[in-house]
Amino acid sequence: MHISRIDLNLFVVFDTIYTEGTLTRAAHKLSLSQPAISHALARLRELLNDPLFTRQGMGMVPTPLARNLIGPVRQALQTLEISLHEQASFDPLSTQRTFILGLRDVLEATALPPLLAHLQQNAPHIDIASVRVDRNEIEAELAAGTLDLVVDIPMPMSHDIRQKRLSRDRLVVVVNADHPIIRDALDLDTYLEQPHVLVSSRRKGPGLEDFELNRQGLRRRIALRCQHYFAASRVVSQTDYLLTMPEQYARVANQQFNNRLFEFPLNVPRLDVHLYWHANVESDPANRWLREQISTLFA
Repeated sequence: MHISRIDLNLFVVFDTIYTEGTLTRAAHKLSLSQPAISHALARLRELLNDPLFTRQGMGMVPTPLARNLIGPVRQALQTLEISLHEQASFDPLSTQRTFILGLRDVLEATALPPLLAHLQQNAPHIDIASVRVDRNEIEAELAAGTLDLVVDIPMPMSHDIRQKRLSRDRLVVVVNADHPIIRDALDLDTYLEQPHVLVSSRRKGPGLEDFELNRQGLRRRIALRCQHYFAASRVVSQTDYLLTMPEQYARVANQQFNNRLFEFPLNVPRLDVHLYWHANVESDPANRWLREQISTLFA
């Protein structure tokens, strides 16, 4: 099949149906009639010799071929759109756009407040959607354009994914200010003797600090495993448990609690934070501008 035989607008319809899940919503999104959407889908089905979507209740469920196509199609459409607008001037004061950022809750609390304060003053019509993303899906989502940028820990990526180190953090130990044993300092023996809170999105498995302890043949008692550092910080404020967490978020999460921060009593590597984007948006003026703002704020 030669590309000259294909109306590329059909792939715009395909992408919209995939995203919206129904022909009605796709028609509304594209400002077309539902018969026009159905006709475009029929043409694409004939070209590709595949139904692409099957009805299930009120929705349209993609076939295996459609699932395989959606990533490359979105990437191609995004590349074309950026190329068409690459030379256009970008004015942050007037541009209306929503950026989708992949952020974890720890980084949301530290990165979003200064970023949104900056955007409010310098780019008042730019909106941000912060979403949680599976680390195994980061590369695919950046390639598909369902994510514009990701801020996360260092990870191996293909050459299509660009990255930049934003900052370095360190582990600290959060302790109730009225802890009966820990006063002015925290040594390793005292740290290991206390009960601990482990924060993890996983149901089981060690935390980052446990890997460092295990390397030296050390273990600690996990008295509570929970999902969020804020909840863990509140537990610490009412118990003698210890909590190990990144320092930048620790200072935010513990502002209202009667807790103190101590250095983690082991010499461990710093915690790097990286910014990720796809090569397709390397020259996109808006994406480049936002990357620069994020880099400056983290610095």
